[in-house]
Amino acid sequence: MSTASAHPAGNGPVGVGIIGAGTISNEYLDNLTRFPDVTVHAIGDIFPEAAKAQADKYKIDAHGGVDAVLQHPDVELVVNLTIPAAHVEVATAALRAGKHVWSEKPFSLDRPSGIQLLKEAESSGLRLGCAPDTFLGAGLQTARRMIENGDIGTPLTALTLMQSPGPESWHPNPAFLFAEGAGPLFDIGPYYLTTLVQTFGPIAKVAAMGNKSRTQRTIGSGPKAGEVFDVTAPTHVSALAEFESGAASQSVLSFDSPLPRAGFVEVTGTEATMSFPDPNMFTGQIKIHRLGSDDWVTVDATGAESGRGTGALEMARAIRSGEPHRAPGTLAYHVLDAMVSVNESLQSSEFIDVESTTEPVRPLPETWDPFAATV
Repeated sequence: MSTASAHPAGNGPVGVGIIGAGTISNEYLDNLTRFPDVTVHAIGDIFPEAAKAQADKYKIDAHGGVDAVLQHPDVELVVNLTIPAAHVEVATAALRAGKHVWSEKPFSLDRPSGIQLLKEAESSGLRLGCAPDTFLGAGLQTARRMIENGDIGTPLTALTLMQSPGPESWHPNPAFLFAEGAGPLFDIGPYYLTTLVQTFGPIAKVAAMGNKSRTQRTIGSGPKAGEVFDVTAPTHVSALAEFESGAASQSVLSFDSPLPRAGFVEVTGTEATMSFPDPNMFTGQIKIHRLGSDDWVTVDATGAESGRGTGALEMARAIRSGEPHRAPGTLAYHVLDAMVSVNESLQSSEFIDVESTTEPVRPLPETWDPFAATV
């Protein structure tokens, strides 16, 4: 969809409403309530008492059910923090209420609903944005600028690893992370695949293998500790991707490993190999191992530190300026299409073509500061 012309009118901070008062809302609210270019006016949840608790904690004026956000006259941008199965329904309702939408990942759980959501936004002249926004953080932005400056030559291949025992040991309500639309592929995969797409361009085809080690897991912390829940999503996925550019990658995404190993992204070019910061984080160090060298060279990230909510802020600023935002729905849909294709390959044991594509996203200026007042 074209985003440059969608509702640029208005001045001053962009009015924001949050739908979904679960665990992830804390980090979003920590940041969105401090960014001067947005104002959080309302928070809603299917459990209004959860919305009230967050409203009290963050001094938000309006709270209640979903309609407390959708009907609020000062809310221009809805931040959709619901569970994955509700993402499309809530985003569609927000668009029909005349609001722009920033959604947590994944964009949707299947291609038809994702395409319909893009069409809904297009016909409404409204914007869609979607997590992850970690690629807008100083760490990955520094890595990208270095690659574009030729620091590793032409990027050719990548290896990514995310292995853990699974989030049930620390998450107080983890069952949805093991259901359809989640598992390590849909829950963690967007961070790694978005980073790869930002590095190599759109994905052309994928192949994958995977499995599920257990049919049930036990909650390890919080008020539900000891409760057993069913596992329906694959909990280990090994995927190959070929990009339109001809580059290739190998990725492991697992909730079955006793050895935690997160944030491993190595991109190899014609002149050097670069180790990226954790794509689930907003900053970190970059390391380069050059051809003919025995040592890694460490480079600190440059740019302002930020956190979850950065993408919604960047989108809000773009609404005011009338320029395209950097985490659009088309990018999120392409990543979703790739993940669905990986899932199909798990079942068919065949290469699957990824039919969608996405336009390159321009890097953030090194001076971009989320805590500056710009609108």
